[in-house]
Amino acid sequence: MCHVIVTCRSMLWTLLSIVVAFAELIAFMSPDWLLGLPRSDSSVSGVGVDSGEYRPSLGLYSRCLRVGSRGGGVTCGPYAGTFGEVASGFWQAAMLFLAAGTLVLGGVACISIFSLCFQSILKKSIFNICGLLQAIAGLLLMVGLMLYPAGWGSEKVISYCGPEASPYRPAQCSLGWAFYAAIGGTLAAFLCAVFSAQAEIATSSDKVQEEIEEGKSLICLL
Repeated sequence: MCHVIVTCRSMLWTLLSIVVAFAELIAFMSPDWLLGLPRSDSSVSGVGVDSGEYRPSLGLYSRCLRVGSRGGGVTCGPYAGTFGEVASGFWQAAMLFLAAGTLVLGGVACISIFSLCFQSILKKSIFNICGLLQAIAGLLLMVGLMLYPAGWGSEKVISYCGPEASPYRPAQCSLGWAFYAAIGGTLAAFLCAVFSAQAEIATSSDKVQEEIEEGKSLICLL
C-alpha cells in the first residue's frame, strides 16, 4: 500500500531539489557566463534606432551579439555547431562535468517527487540515496566550475575580453549571472545532500509510524 507522507522537511527538500536542478540547467544553457567589452554601432543613427553601447555575452557554447550594421537587435544563439567547435578544451571538459552534474540533479529532482509515496528503494532509504547522488553531483559541478576559468585564454575569449585575457584572468570581461547561478546551484546541491538526512528523519519518525498503523494513507505532519 502506498502511504503519502508529507512533512515540512521532506517537502522543503523536494522543492529545493527541483529548484537546484532547474537553476543548473538554465545556467548551463545561458550565454551570460562572460560579459565582453562594451561595443557600439557607430554606423547606426536615426530616430527610434538603438545605437548605444551594448555588451556582448559569451556562454559555454552560445553567445549574444548585435548582428548587422543597421541597428538590429542583439541575437543570441550557439557559436559552436559541434562539440569540437567549443572555444577551449577546458570548456569542453567543463561542459561534460557540468552536464553530468545537472543530469544527476535532474534525475534526483524527478525521484524526489515520488518520495512522497515511496520512501525506500530495494530496502534502502530513498532520501539517503538521493542525498548521496546530490553530493556526487555537487562534486561534478565543482570540478566543472574550476575548469571553466582555465579556458579564458582561448582565442574566442580574447576576441571578447581583449588580448590580456588568460587562464583565470578575464581581463576586461566581467562574470555574468549564469556563472554565479551555477555556483549558487552547486552550493545548494550540497545543502540538499545534507538536508536529505533531515527529510529521512522526518518521514520515519514515531508519529509517522503511529499514523501508518492507524491505517491512514495520507499523512501530513508539520
